[in-house]
Amino acid sequence: MTAARTDTPDGRLTADGKALEYACWGPSPDTAPTIMLLHEGLGCVALWRDFPQRLARATGWGVCAYSRAGYGRSDPADLPRPVDYMTREAVRSLPDVLDQIGFRRGILFGHSDGATIASIYAGSVEDFRVRGLILMAPHFYTEPAGLAAIEQARAAYDDGDLKPRLARYHDNPDVAFRGWNDAWLNPRFHDWNVADVIDYIRVPALAIQGRDDQYGTLAQIAELEDRSYAPVDTLILDQCQHAPHLEQPEAVLHEVAGFTARLARIEAALPEGI
Repeated sequence: MTAARTDTPDGRLTADGKALEYACWGPSPDTAPTIMLLHEGLGCVALWRDFPQRLARATGWGVCAYSRAGYGRSDPADLPRPVDYMTREAVRSLPDVLDQIGFRRGILFGHSDGATIASIYAGSVEDFRVRGLILMAPHFYTEPAGLAAIEQARAAYDDGDLKPRLARYHDNPDVAFRGWNDAWLNPRFHDWNVADVIDYIRVPALAIQGRDDQYGTLAQIAELEDRSYAPVDTLILDQCQHAPHLEQPEAVLHEVAGFTARLARIEAALPEGI
């Protein structure tokens, strides 16, 4: 059953047995392609701020976002999260979400963990509705600098002001934070690597990265470019860290609008029915 459309995150859908909050903006899936937003490791619908609305205006496409289990106002996640939690999200929960919002064709737009989930989905699940990917600050394997930044985040949560800041957006900030942070700092996570999913991606991608991203280096983008059989466009932003859509939104919106326009031209040139 398709979930009712709402432009505030008070809608509910069920995916992999969890009730999740979601919101949609712009045209419905039966009138335009859809951009599915997948948030970062500490994100939720509200933490996209006004970016979804601006994205819908810039592209003319519909935009939907949801909060994964453990985030925002969605049901709590089961802790501890397993090391392969992003793969589980991609193959167990995301298919339900896409079906329930009525996704017909469009793009998966992921940020950080969300970009990894989008990549795993595109490389693991045969879904011809997905015509492209936007991967912002993706990670395909761990890097020492990224793990060090995650250690710093733990100190900020335990001894600084990160917990009260997260509590403004998450019903249970401990579940949101510990689920992400404990998984990444699990010693077994040091060997985590999902770069092989890139070998199976068959749709164009736009990769966006801040040059000063504290959680990942440009090696992650190079991995995507080197391994993908499909075209990869890149936007590398100077003086930008881990959240390009908030730090340099105009540049991101301009690049995304161009990418969606190119995909639309490709779609228009395809024989009917493909």
